[in-house]
Amino acid sequence: MTESLDTSTAARPGRPRCAACGRPQSACLCAWVTPVAHEVEVLILQHPLEVHHPKGSARLLHLSLPRSRLLTGEVYADAALLAAPFDAAGPVAGAPRHHVLLYPDGPQDQALGVPAPPALPAGWLRDPARLRLIVLDGTWRKSRKMLCLSPPLQTLPRLSLQSPAASSYRIRKAHRPDQLSTLEATCAALAQLEGGAESFQPLLAAFDGFVAQQLGYFSNRPGR
Repeated sequence: MTESLDTSTAARPGRPRCAACGRPQSACLCAWVTPVAHEVEVLILQHPLEVHHPKGSARLLHLSLPRSRLLTGEVYADAALLAAPFDAAGPVAGAPRHHVLLYPDGPQDQALGVPAPPALPAGWLRDPARLRLIVLDGTWRKSRKMLCLSPPLQTLPRLSLQSPAASSYRIRKAHRPDQLSTLEATCAALAQLEGGAESFQPLLAAFDGFVAQQLGYFSNRPGR
């Protein structure tokens, strides 16, 4: 695995790319980057096939969350990598983190041969600044494979979203009406963990702008 910020600008040589977001300059998303304050650390594990996907939301999410890290890979077998500190100057510097996987519980675990996750301790939820939310960025099929291939992820308590708002992610096909983009799901999870959604509304509004931009690119393609 590598930090995606270190690798994204290396692909597709010859195309001018933004040094900040790594995307082609013609599709730069920096205008939509909206920093928001948050207590919970966010570790985004991005499937390699998502790195250069023009409709992906993980890059915008990462650039907008100051306490986040973005790694790229399909297999995460090193628990120490998942636990590596982000910033020694954080509000609870040096304190161990409680890791929580943003992923639904359900009968799919047994079908995939994945052991049932441990329960999420209620005490963890009383101290959001000690939490690290781990997010899988990929299609459902890709994220299931990442979970199956990564035993350390299987041992984590999970957070399931409670009545999330409908998705505005109109640029990628969803297999179920309750499926959200990585950015939307993470904002919903942070709001759930930190006790309020207001802080994340500016980022969600910016995401709507990003989606509209992408729809514009698509509709202006030759032959449409």
